[in-house]
Amino acid sequence: MTDHDRLFKELLTTFFIEFLELFLPEVAAFVEPDSLVALDKELFSDIALGERYETDILMQSRFKGQEAWFLIHLETQSYREAEFEERMFRYFIQLYLKYKRPIYPIALFSYDYPLRKEPNNFRLDFPHKSVLEFRYDVIQLNRFNWRDYLNRPNPVASALMAKMRIKPKDRPKVKLECLRMLVGLKLNPAKEQLISGFVDTYLNLNEIEKLEYRAELEQILPVEKESVMQIETSWKREGRVEGRTEGRIEGQMEGQLKTILVQLNYRFGKLTPQLEESIKVLPADQLENLSLALLNFQNSTDLEKWLEKSA
Repeated sequence: MTDHDRLFKELLTTFFIEFLELFLPEVAAFVEPDSLVALDKELFSDIALGERYETDILMQSRFKGQEAWFLIHLETQSYREAEFEERMFRYFIQLYLKYKRPIYPIALFSYDYPLRKEPNNFRLDFPHKSVLEFRYDVIQLNRFNWRDYLNRPNPVASALMAKMRIKPKDRPKVKLECLRMLVGLKLNPAKEQLISGFVDTYLNLNEIEKLEYRAELEQILPVEKESVMQIETSWKREGRVEGRTEGRIEGQMEGQLKTILVQLNYRFGKLTPQLEESIKVLPADQLENLSLALLNFQNSTDLEKWLEKSA
């Protein structure tokens, strides 16, 4: 299955200041970019539960124009987790006790479903007053419209548009726009391949979508078209090295898709061609979400509502 954590950590560690400039410009304003450095992951144990946790991304920086240092803790989530707010608070406390420095906490949610707004705080209340309110910034990609980032020349925008809210019919267009933005950024080959690989993972088009993508590609200027195709060629060349792994992943996706369609057809009768097509174009992470969500469906209307929310 797709290693979501690795993909996001590699992207965000490489382009951390660009990430802040895109989503949290007020934080980027007090970061001294030349001092920014990634710290080793911190491991924490929960003795009562017998579990171990590790922070995702921990960056250290000086305040701009000062000698004082602070930390930025970024936690990435590819799935909805119960009691996530408490875990963010526990990380904050343990990091502060170790480093004794100001800490800026951020949570980035990259899953496609659910769409409801994620909380951004952890509270401890008594009947007569609030004892504690711990707050952190939330970046929830499935609540962002990819079109709002089309004119934001930023490598993180070029990658993360692929994980924003996209209607199924727009997937080919979004992939092309991600690559067009990438061409304009003129990054070095390694960074360019990092982003193009990220986009290709999350906008892995089916055969119908590939035809639509090619039609869109033919509409842009020849020079730009050639640059986009060069990026594609570079990514495909790299993909051959990992071809066996990718083949296994695609096989797993096909098997999961078949299982889901069998379950739905058995429970609700033969699905309409439109519903089947909407399911077939779902990316891997949404297929995973659907395989769990369908257990609670009472009828095909529940399926239609789920697909609409996930669009």
